[in-house]
Amino acid sequence: MSNVSPPVPQTMPDSIPESINDALGLVLIQPGDAGNAVKTIQLRLHELGFFQGLVDGIYGNITAGAVAAFQRAQDLTPTGSVDHLTLQALGYDVDNAPPANPSPASGPVISVPTVAKMFPDVPLVNIQKYLPLVLQALGQLGLGDLPMVLMALATIRAETGNFSPIDEYQSKYNTAPGGAPFGLYDFRKDLGNNAPGDGARFKGRGFVQLTGKNNYFRYSQEVGLGDQLLKTPGAANESVIAARILAAFLKDHEAEIRNALAQGNLTAARKAVNGGTHGLEQFQIAFQKGSSLVGIA
Repeated sequence: MSNVSPPVPQTMPDSIPESINDALGLVLIQPGDAGNAVKTIQLRLHELGFFQGLVDGIYGNITAGAVAAFQRAQDLTPTGSVDHLTLQALGYDVDNAPPANPSPASGPVISVPTVAKMFPDVPLVNIQKYLPLVLQALGQLGLGDLPMVLMALATIRAETGNFSPIDEYQSKYNTAPGGAPFGLYDFRKDLGNNAPGDGARFKGRGFVQLTGKNNYFRYSQEVGLGDQLLKTPGAANESVIAARILAAFLKDHEAEIRNALAQGNLTAARKAVNGGTHGLEQFQIAFQKGSSLVGIA
């Protein structure tokens, strides 16, 4: 591609570059602006994996979209303009700025490049597309701290093997030889399935592989959809809904998860979500890699 960005600085400045203060006074950068202040923001967003356009100092639609994506990831209002809170979340020390809301940006930032190292065989576009939604959903439920964010990301690694919401695959565990797809889930009382075809209708979906009629009903209500997921269970794979289900599921098991993580017991943390040890190795590898990258190993 021809729009190649210049090299990203290896270190962040301790305060806002003078050009931002000089250019904007109130420290607000918005679509239509141009100059060094805009270029500085583009470079920072590029470093964090949110901006893939040309670093040209022009605040156009691509820059506004990148800012909005970053704001969603940090549980800020996605205006697409850079205000005090957004500058703080980007890592700048803003004089006389109102305090930022707690978010994953407090401390080391969980960025696209960081997550890419946790998911080395996953297309980068998946991480760029879904990470902001996952971080936003976690932040809305008070799960935006590093241990719980790493828990969520490692769970995605174990449940899907990819950074995207997916359908459960057919296997010997859900489909009998020669039988209907997911037929072994039919009439499973523990799942709430009570009719032929329920296994296929309510098979695993999403980032956390929501499974069974009971769970579809419960989490449909928890994420504010009423009984919609019973009527259209495939919606559990829609990105925003999948992210909210993942966050809600972790919230429901928060105490158990936090206790396990505090003890360094990743097996217990995985069991709190899965009920067993399926995907444990991938979960542990991803969690430990992420911990080392953000400095909490």
